This record gives sequence, structure tokens and C-alpha cells, in this order.
Amino acid sequence: MSALIFTVGHSTHSTQKLLDLLRRNGITAIADVRSQPYSRMNPQFNREPLKDALKAVGISYAFLGRELGARTDDRNCYVDGKVQYDRLAKTAAFQHGLTRVINGTSRYRIALLCAERDPLTCHRTILVVRHLVVRGLRAAHILGDGRLEQHDDALDRLLNEVGLSEQDFFKPRQELVDEAYARRESEIAYVEKPNPTDDPVPERYTP
Repeated sequence: MSALIFTVGHSTHSTQKLLDLLRRNGITAIADVRSQPYSRMNPQFNREPLKDALKAVGISYAFLGRELGARTDDRNCYVDGKVQYDRLAKTAAFQHGLTRVINGTSRYRIALLCAERDPLTCHRTILVVRHLVVRGLRAAHILGDGRLEQHDDALDRLLNEVGLSEQDFFKPRQELVDEAYARRESEIAYVEKPNPTDDPVPERYTP
């Protein structure tokens, strides 16, 4: 049977709540896929205190935000300031990140960590898990209330959320899923903020 990968969002949980979710599912390693592993709203999940908290309960930590983060530095992955997931997925760095995760499953029970509570509003699912599944892994999502959602069930929920029905007999499921991924990507993919120096400041502008 293929290896199983998990995902989890730290959301606004306390550190103890996150640790409880991880231990309940037997997680032994975290792969942090946040591009910027820091949070002003939830500083308990900044990289260093999070790593220390995980270490204290015997959970390993690896930062993979450079490889698998949603805010890539690769300018070829942007169109009009917006990240294109198909381009990002083809980069050597991204593929290397996937390989690290896949290889790690031989030693650890891994959860991909990002910030969003719902796996369907996060690139950890819409981008990373999508391509881990293509490469042979199974996936499950640890939800904030403690439930475990299998990836196929998450995809059913995604199809419903974006208004695609499997009752369309003229399209195979994979085609519908691919379209659902594309629709959700259009909603959540990272968009660069405009540089304030790019636009002239109005004469009567006051901060």
C-alpha cells in the first residue's frame, strides 16, 4: 500500500491544541510548507517556538517553505503578479521538495503544516498534496475539530463548493477534479501587493 501523508493547519489554535491533534494521529514529523514561517497574530507558531514545542514532545521539524511554499521567488511562476500553480509545480525546487517528503515517509509519519484551518483554502492541498498524490502517495487532512478527512472526501467537498457536479455524465471525475483545482487556485493563489512606488501619490493624499 502507498505511503500516507497528512496535512494540518495551525489556524488560531493554542500550541497544546495543535500538539494534541498531531499526537492523536500519530504524527512524528512536521514539514512546514509556509513560505514565511512566522505569524504576528499567532506568534506561538513562529518557526523557532514551534520547532522547540515539537521537539519537546518528540516530533521532528523540517522547513520546506522554500521548496513547497506558495510565495515562490521564481519570477517565471508569476503572471501579472499572481503565482501560477502549474508553473510552480514544474520547478526543480518544488519537485525536490516533493521528493524529500516522499523519502521522509519511509521513516516518519509526516504532516504538512500551513496556516489555514480548512485544507481546501490552502495551497498545502490545492498544490502540494495534489502533486504528492500524482506521485503515488495517499493523503488525509487533520481538521480543526479533530476529525480526519480523507483526500478523496475532501475532493468531493471541493467539487460541491466550486459548483461542479459528478452527475455530469459527459465528463470523467478526473476532469472535474482538475477544473475544481483550477477554480480554487484562482481564488487562493498568492498575488503580489503592488509596489507603492509604482504609482504616483495623489497631491491631496493624506495617510
